[in-house]
Amino acid sequence: MSQSPDILCIGSILWDIIGRSSSAMRLGSDVPGRITRLPGGVAMNIAMTLARFGLRPAILTAIGRDSEGDELIAACHRLGLVTDHAYRSDDLPTDRYMAIEGANGLIAAIADAHSLEAAGDKILRPLADGTLGSDASPWSGLIALDGNLTAQLLSEIAQSPLFAAADLRVAPASPGKAERLAPLLTHPRATLYVNLEEANLLSRAQATSAPEAAEALLARGAGRVLVTDGGRMAAEATQGAGVITGQPPQVLVTRVTGAGDTFMAAHIVAERAGQGREAALHAALHAAATYVSGDIGS
Repeated sequence: MSQSPDILCIGSILWDIIGRSSSAMRLGSDVPGRITRLPGGVAMNIAMTLARFGLRPAILTAIGRDSEGDELIAACHRLGLVTDHAYRSDDLPTDRYMAIEGANGLIAAIADAHSLEAAGDKILRPLADGTLGSDASPWSGLIALDGNLTAQLLSEIAQSPLFAAADLRVAPASPGKAERLAPLLTHPRATLYVNLEEANLLSRAQATSAPEAAEALLARGAGRVLVTDGGRMAAEATQGAGVITGQPPQVLVTRVTGAGDTFMAAHIVAERAGQGREAALHAALHAAATYVSGDIGS
């Protein structure tokens, strides 16, 4: 490649199939709305936001050699993402995610990321074969890692020399997969981005606020964490530097899928630009609020 990427985004790149309605919904609701298919997945959402802020992200993921995979690669190129290092499988289909959102938030979602899980450490080959790094000379830049990888692979990453020099930014795929990140909790170069529910799962605490949850994660050995709680107060906590807080702007929420990924990407961009803790947290909260309000594109 003629130019090195600014950041590696490792994890799920798939098609998001989202049904949205302006009506409040409950179990069994049948309401009018809109159904869209857009590039998605935790790693994809982060990469898209990074590209929107002018960075050049490269994706390490598994994408099938099927028509949906070809369309997804083409969409990545249009969005300015580097796909040279993505693992293309002849046997595995391109992953998909389906969600239903109402006026009262996320109603239900199913993540079909089985191909990413089946590919395993094949997606990490560019970090080991000299393309992007090796055991002797590991990648030393930013890495955004999502929790759609298997628990075994995440555990291997936590111990791997391939990640020993990276600025590792970690996000769970969902509360249901949050505990997969436990081996990375005490990684010396990891920053974890979690919501309140995920923080409680990782800390085994019953915190009722983001600052309390951040304190609990530090007590469990985390080096640095950011905890969000929807429209309520968020927190950033660093070992030896304490906890800071920020209040998200109040906006009309029109979508929720991808908000946490937007928060993480905006925080990375702010810090990369040299902003301090308070300013970076404020920038991330503002970007996430803008996203959920629908004022910027997906």
